[in-house]
Amino acid sequence: MIRLKNVSKYYYSKGVVATGFSKINLELNLGEFVAITGESGSGKTTLLNVISGLDTYEDGEMYINGEETSHYIEKDFEDYRRKNIGNIYQNFNLVNSYTVYQNIALVLMLNGEKNIKPRVLDLIKKVDLYKFRNTKVSKLSGGQKQRVAIARALAKDVPIIIADEPTGNLDKKSALSIMKLLSELSKDKLVIVVTHNYEQVEPYVTRKITMHDGRILEDVKLKDTEKVKNNYLTKVGKISLVNKIRLGFRNTFNVVPKFILLFFVFAFIVGSLLGEYSSFKKEEVLSKEQGNNYIFNTTKLNRIVVKNKDNSLFTEDQLNKIKNMNNVDYIIENDSLLDDTRSIKDEDNKYWIESYTLPINSFRGELSLGRMPENDKEVIFEISKDSYLFNGNAEQILNKNFYYINDNNFDALNEDYRVNIVGIKYTDSSNYDIVSVYTSDNIISKLRYQNHLRYSNVFVRFQGKKYKSDINNIMYQVNPSNKVPNGEAFISESFNYNCPKYNCLWSPIDIINENLYFTDTKNLVVSKTYNKDNYNKIFDVPNYKKDTFDYEYDGRVFISEADYESLFDKGTYQISVFTKDKDNVDNVSKELDKMNYQTLKIKDTLVNEGLGEFLRVIKTVVTIILVITLFFISYFIIKIILKSRNSYYSIIRMLGGTKSVTRDLLLIELFVVANIAFFLFMLLIYLDFIGITTIDVVKDVYEYLTINDYILLYLIITGMSILSSLRYSRKLFKNSVMVSFREEV
Repeated sequence: MIRLKNVSKYYYSKGVVATGFSKINLELNLGEFVAITGESGSGKTTLLNVISGLDTYEDGEMYINGEETSHYIEKDFEDYRRKNIGNIYQNFNLVNSYTVYQNIALVLMLNGEKNIKPRVLDLIKKVDLYKFRNTKVSKLSGGQKQRVAIARALAKDVPIIIADEPTGNLDKKSALSIMKLLSELSKDKLVIVVTHNYEQVEPYVTRKITMHDGRILEDVKLKDTEKVKNNYLTKVGKISLVNKIRLGFRNTFNVVPKFILLFFVFAFIVGSLLGEYSSFKKEEVLSKEQGNNYIFNTTKLNRIVVKNKDNSLFTEDQLNKIKNMNNVDYIIENDSLLDDTRSIKDEDNKYWIESYTLPINSFRGELSLGRMPENDKEVIFEISKDSYLFNGNAEQILNKNFYYINDNNFDALNEDYRVNIVGIKYTDSSNYDIVSVYTSDNIISKLRYQNHLRYSNVFVRFQGKKYKSDINNIMYQVNPSNKVPNGEAFISESFNYNCPKYNCLWSPIDIINENLYFTDTKNLVVSKTYNKDNYNKIFDVPNYKKDTFDYEYDGRVFISEADYESLFDKGTYQISVFTKDKDNVDNVSKELDKMNYQTLKIKDTLVNEGLGEFLRVIKTVVTIILVITLFFISYFIIKIILKSRNSYYSIIRMLGGTKSVTRDLLLIELFVVANIAFFLFMLLIYLDFIGITTIDVVKDVYEYLTINDYILLYLIITGMSILSSLRYSRKLFKNSVMVSFREEV
């Protein structure tokens, strides 16, 4: 069965070589009950460890069933121990945090056996420990622990039982009972016992080996034994996934101080990563909130731009439904004024200001000066407190008249566009040179009409040709006039060159408006032509001078005011929805999307050129550095903590647990602790979110991290637990089982 040929074992420590045993020649077979005796230090236990495959040898050759083992790697010895060896150790090598039942069941679980409970209980009864079956072995006496170790060795139906001082901690009666049991087992097994008390085993042994100073001094055959055929070639199963998970969870909690220390390590990792990542996300969001874009000027974070997907008009029913949505504060119809500045000046030309125009019902907050408006002409100015426009003295504009400036005539002071400043609100805005004007719907409708003119392209189609109406060129420029009847157009006499017989009267002429949302055409007829001599009579122009006709009037197309306004005043094609809070934007936007609208959240359009990208790069680099640093710091601490578990994982290997099984048990343990730490933090975040706790740092986490961020951080944390277990398990398997058991990893 086992043959040793000139086998030697040495130990190396700090440059000193010590001999475990030297030039051992030995053959051991099934059916033998072998007793190995000798003084302490003679090499008995070392020989058992080599025979068991727990330790390596340096010289010679050991044969197992005729096969050389000098080429064996750790996996080969693992298979050998699982299939062939049952050990009874002098120092028990039990898992102190396990119960009696769990210690014995462990070896059967590692071998993948099923329905183990009846067998385990039967073995416990054989060693007279049934009433202690659910007691942790740490609470047992030395003799009781020895009986647990014996029962565990007998649990495996293997051909070789190796016992190192199996009765050293037993009373005489128990010792005799164990010896008798081992003797019975030796009828078809190889039983090897190391003992100092030879008289105790003498009645049962068939062979006595005496060792001295690492050599065999005597090898005496005491009884003849029958040749036993090796029938122990049955396949040994693998531990099931369920049992792996069960052992992993048991190991997580069975040593409370170890669990608490590991928990604090992973809690530190989770807290550090959540705190660092949320702080960078906060900086990124705040940086973005202070950004801008080249299209939208009103960049309030609670604003959503909304239109119909087919660019059709909003109906009154649609507008009312949106106004009444949860978390919607107000809406602004035809919202082009929000993103276009209007020039406004006082009647003395002392102030010329760029402004955004907003409806008075959208004003929020408290006034810093003055009062709220009471009629259509009264407005509120919202000004940055750091604005240089009024030299820090905005009180001087209270109750002062201002006029919106006409694009076509900067000097005109149109009474229809006059407003009176009755209230002022200071803000922290960084727009130092622009004010927001909160005004009445009446003023807004007039300004909106002008804005539509700005962003529409007007064309004249006449005599088969299409001409663009350009504010900078009087030729084919379309103008409204109260002198022109509806459905008609007055054109310059110079157009006659385009008409048959130089007569354009009653010729069709089309005025076309094209913009982002629609195209509209007015089909008119030419009812009158004007020239230098009759222009003033037709249009009653003050201060008209004939000598300016050619470059001020000639070439214009005049239509009625009603026809002109109808080209632009088409209802509402686009609105802006303002939510009650910026945190409601995403939910409101999703609801609007479900209602089949096309939406754009202003917060998603903001950019902070250079800084945003810089922050992302810094965040990525710092996060990587932090993860690496935390990994090595945490691994160093985890390694120190797990050293206390070194004996446990070595025992798993002694019992035949493979490298992969031991690694997986360690992985499950660290993975479970990491998950407990992570999800307890998630619970803390949830409690703060619902108001049970109030922690500013925690608030930053749930305010600025998204579900994708949580997933990423979870993967990082669990990944660190896996890497730690793999790294530690590699060190655990670097040496033989006994070296790992004796030394620190």
